[in-house]
Amino acid sequence: MKIVVLAGGTSTEREVSLNSGKMVCKALRSKNQQAVLLDVFLGWEGQEPLDIYEKQTDVEMAAQALMGRTEEVATEEARRKEAREGFFGANVLKLCKDADIVFLALHGQNGEDGKIQAAFDLLGIAYTGAGYLGSALAMDKGLSKQIFLHSHVPTPKAFLYHRENQERDLPFAKGAVVKPCCGGSSVGITIAKNQEEYQNALQVAFALEPEVLVEEYVSGREFSIGVMNGRALPVIEIEPLEGFYDYTNKYEPGKTKDTCPANLSKETTEKLQRAAEQAYRALKLQVYARIDFLLDEQGEIYCLEANTLPGMTSTSLLPQEAAAEGVSFEDLCLKIVMDSLAVVQER
Repeated sequence: MKIVVLAGGTSTEREVSLNSGKMVCKALRSKNQQAVLLDVFLGWEGQEPLDIYEKQTDVEMAAQALMGRTEEVATEEARRKEAREGFFGANVLKLCKDADIVFLALHGQNGEDGKIQAAFDLLGIAYTGAGYLGSALAMDKGLSKQIFLHSHVPTPKAFLYHRENQERDLPFAKGAVVKPCCGGSSVGITIAKNQEEYQNALQVAFALEPEVLVEEYVSGREFSIGVMNGRALPVIEIEPLEGFYDYTNKYEPGKTKDTCPANLSKETTEKLQRAAEQAYRALKLQVYARIDFLLDEQGEIYCLEANTLPGMTSTSLLPQEAAAEGVSFEDLCLKIVMDSLAVVQER
């Protein structure tokens, strides 16, 4: 099959996305697929777009070249906005239309939020992962919080604030977790234990987005559960060596200890897995996702968020969970492709 692995883009998670895309592309090539890495924003500037399948012989070099062009993105984004040009880079739509399927290795805004999924639906382009609605619901932490509460998915108490009407006083006695509403990879997330930390946390979050979710701080162990086609994978425990599971701890090897399957009782394991499946259904997700949880000292579980396009890097959690069931990274990538093709007709 011809597979475009779409990565990069303009979000704060651009670098992570390119790393995911690089590894996915390599994995699919190892399974004898015609896979190419393509930046959704910068595109491919060859005169004959389909030449990319012959000319992109080294995925590592292609990824490095795209990483090296990251400083161009902000300037080009401003230029296109001024010129009222579109988001997609040169030849992106042509290559995606020609492909049998597009593997979405995008993360964050303009990639994981449903916009590209909706555009591809209208253009008849097959892609991996959740559809536009589930992607949008999961990306917006304020909306997903309301859905969790309505669907009885256990989740921390929270308030949603806008930049114009933010709450100045720390709303929870035990502290708060301040999150940009539509960010990912823990970018801009801060734990605030006192009023001064809370003010600083709001400043950091509002510098990134106009809406911020302020959750009650819950002290406990951190877990993640991958869900594929509605079925939960083994639970993985995440133990940062310092601090919490922030951007650095997520993506720098050696910063976090991951244990899969997690050292939990059968009862707690199943409780977490059922809650993950419940969150997956509530958000109308498809094919695969990763759901994050906390477990406090009293044994209560709290769903934090759902990731519709979880990371696919060397330290990513979903591949570790699949490996616990005997599924290699290469087989996992191909399975995502095949399962996604099976649900194309439902969109």
